[in-house]
Amino acid sequence: MEDVPAGCVHVAAGRRTAVALEAYADDARAMLARGSLYEAASSDRAARPLQGRGIAYAIALPVSGTPAVVRHNRHGGLFAPVTRDLFLPPTRAPYELRSAMRLAELGVPTPPVLMYGVAPAGVAFRRADVVTREVENARDLSAYMSPAVSGAEREAAWDATRDLLAAMHAVGVRHHDLNVKNVLLAPAAGRLLAYVLDVDRVEFGRAADMRLYAANVARLLRSARKWRDERGATFDERELAPLVAA
Repeated sequence: MEDVPAGCVHVAAGRRTAVALEAYADDARAMLARGSLYEAASSDRAARPLQGRGIAYAIALPVSGTPAVVRHNRHGGLFAPVTRDLFLPPTRAPYELRSAMRLAELGVPTPPVLMYGVAPAGVAFRRADVVTREVENARDLSAYMSPAVSGAEREAAWDATRDLLAAMHAVGVRHHDLNVKNVLLAPAAGRLLAYVLDVDRVEFGRAADMRLYAANVARLLRSARKWRDERGATFDERELAPLVAA
């Protein structure tokens, strides 16, 4: 059994286990009693499906009522059809929990990880689910690149994204899959605030390292241009200039 960060506890039900923040241990127990965390969410009649790399579910946790998003971990990339949702233990989920906690300490906005669950998948592999707190009234960056969105709204989204990149740069955070679906934007104090998602793909390096900033920007802009070229997203290259200039 792996060590867990301070403030977290182990929860078990049969061969399924979860690690949860102490405040959400009863939620984890209630969900594991119905299967995996993901199975419990998918069977919730009030769940709202969210499309991403596979379907995630927005639910109210069964005991605390906390709004949360439950997703099943899946591989991306070239070998995804082969590796699918199978991970070698301990999976990426423990790293995602620790990364989210560290990002919060460093002042980089990311939705808190409330718990994760792991279940055996044969002898050597595991499947994992991650539960994060839902950011209400949020849309990802790709939604702000729709032709239906005004130029002013899109400018506000890029401004918030630039602030997020600056916060990551200040503490030396590199995200290896920073794309337009992994930047979440929500209203906060009369403006938009950007959150970074899928933080199992981040690593921590030297603060204010311009190479890390350049890598983050290059990865994000590659995703934005691909979204424009393949999905008809709308933006002007001049809108990207402040990201590059920074």
